[in-house]
Amino acid sequence: MILSTLCYIEREGQYLMLHRVKKNKDVNAGKWIGVGGKLEKDESPDECVAREVMEETGLTLTRPVPRGNITFISEGWESEIIFLYTGEAEGEVKPDCDEGVLRWVPIDRIDELNLWEGDRVFLRLLRESRDFFSLKLSYVGDTLVSCVLNGTPMTPVGEKQA
Repeated sequence: MILSTLCYIEREGQYLMLHRVKKNKDVNAGKWIGVGGKLEKDESPDECVAREVMEETGLTLTRPVPRGNITFISEGWESEIIFLYTGEAEGEVKPDCDEGVLRWVPIDRIDELNLWEGDRVFLRLLRESRDFFSLKLSYVGDTLVSCVLNGTPMTPVGEKQA
């Protein structure tokens, strides 16, 4: 099981999004996601998210807020537990990122991007300012086949959420 962090940095009504287009073998290839990465030995999720934000963006993470845990299961890939954060950051975004292309995207336009379907679920939860949550997302290929929020299955995949 992989342990990782994912952070949505907010500035002026926008999230800093990472378009994953630079790695050859990448479960997120072609998708837009927040920034983050794998925990290193003896590192806490808080330490990891701050380090990953600095490495990938050049920004110093300020006021990180743990928002949830996501269990990500995808056929052909190792399962992953993701510690989800939102936060603000200081500094200027570096011009080049080894992981992909960084862009500030208005939060109300995020759904227009090529996202994992499960990301649409937790990004909606973030927008609704819900309390800390636990979300389990299971995929076959790029298709979301199961979504469980706080131990309760959500509306069947493909149907509109209320």
